[in-house]
Amino acid sequence: MFNSNAFDYINVLDKAADASWTRNEVIANNIANVDTPGYKRQDINFEDELEKALGNSRYISMDTKVANLKTTRLDARVVNDYSNFSYRLDGNNVDIDTENVTLAANQLKYQGLTASITSEFTNLSKAAT
Repeated sequence: MFNSNAFDYINVLDKAADASWTRNEVIANNIANVDTPGYKRQDINFEDELEKALGNSRYISMDTKVANLKTTRLDARVVNDYSNFSYRLDGNNVDIDTENVTLAANQLKYQGLTASITSEFTNLSKAAT
């Protein structure tokens, strides 16, 4: 059996793209609840999880870190953001302008991730020929 780490980066990029897609859904939910009294803004806690999973050792290459990464443990979690903070008297902490900017930034991130996945598969197909 041939053992290869060819899909290590693709697996991480796939998890990141899934998290970005979920963040889009969460932001859309925040926007939909902008006028709901007591609603607390939600976000995804993926980047922190990825950073912890990769570790912070300067003496290990990124290739080694990614190869040793357990992607099954790398899941995006929905968290309440600034749950004790509120912009309004009704307890809601959603700012529509911030949500729209965050949504636009996240869409760009998702496009970048999908382009990276496509690039990785292109590189694999070139290597196979």
